[in-house]
Amino acid sequence: MTPRPARRPRVLHFVTGGFSGGATQVAIQLVNAGRDGGQVEPLLVLRRKRRTDPARIAELESAGTPLQVVPGWSHVATIAALVRLCRAFRPDVLVAHGFSEHLWGRYAGLIAGVPHLVHVEHNTRERYTAWRRMQTRWLAERTDRIVGCSEGVRQALLAMDMPPDRTIAIANGIRLAPFETAAAHPLAARTPGIVMVSRLSKQKDHPTLLRAVALLRERGLRPPVLLAGAGKARHRRPLEKLSAELGLDDQVQFLGLCRTVPGLLMSHRIAVLSTHYEGMPLALIEGMAAGCAVVGSAVPGVREVLRDGVDGLLAAPADPVALADALERLLRDDALATRLGAAAREVAVAEYGRERMNARYEALFLALADEPGRRGGTGHETASAG
Repeated sequence: MTPRPARRPRVLHFVTGGFSGGATQVAIQLVNAGRDGGQVEPLLVLRRKRRTDPARIAELESAGTPLQVVPGWSHVATIAALVRLCRAFRPDVLVAHGFSEHLWGRYAGLIAGVPHLVHVEHNTRERYTAWRRMQTRWLAERTDRIVGCSEGVRQALLAMDMPPDRTIAIANGIRLAPFETAAAHPLAARTPGIVMVSRLSKQKDHPTLLRAVALLRERGLRPPVLLAGAGKARHRRPLEKLSAELGLDDQVQFLGLCRTVPGLLMSHRIAVLSTHYEGMPLALIEGMAAGCAVVGSAVPGVREVLRDGVDGLLAAPADPVALADALERLLRDDALATRLGAAAREVAVAEYGRERMNARYEALFLALADEPGRRGGTGHETASAG
């Protein structure tokens, strides 16, 4: 092994600046962990999107997050700006989070001569064309580690012919501190309502939840339903229309972007994630940490978090009847809901704290910094980032 530099290894995290997905939240967490006493010197680089909120950028900067923003109007502009940043910051490791940022980030890292590249995939399903799959495989030969945010994502990466010896899983984690008072909110004393925390998008299956709630109404159950999450009007309006058509406007509230998610979850009994596909569902884990009785669609990513009947309930995806059946069980059986909520919180605290995630990533970065740089997939050689 080569001696570790006297300075802390520098790690650059490149991710979308859209803020709506888990990839950006994980990257922010890792950067802040490095800033707050970690063994690496981090830098967050966001690719500007049309929906990038300047207020969120200002909020990060005021909180002391080391941050740069690169243009996103073209891939060439993104790569060129990121190359310049790499040559100025001289990272030992460049971590490219999510699709399609992992392509542009690694191209920039190769051009700038960054010694080590890491690709982090945050979903089991992405919009890969044949051409982008080819690019991903080519880049994989020049990448030190390919990380899935869950075992389900790792399996999806292996199915794309990623190298098994360098493809690993590191589970996402959440901040547990906001949920420390969950035990002070017994499930029986909470509002017997349903919360789904999720952006409004094609990936998330809000229509199935709304149809399940309509079925519950036919069965004599009318729980309040709170949908917390922002989304484009083209996703929100059809959901509002469906809610009205199903006669649910007196039950369902669209809260938009919600900054009080922990309190919202800890004051309600049931947390739901109705979805078509997932990587590692942070919103569901937050529901578990809040001590809610949780229900999730039985898709990869969710299935490895929830054990049906042990710490939550799984429902067949895109099946309103199955979801309504699961919700009805929890609404009618307080003892079951209480047992599952307590078990879910235990799992979240034991396995999904962000400190555990931070430690695993930091160990990876330190190990890579101790190695010579990879080039061309044929071996390692030392490379300068300048």
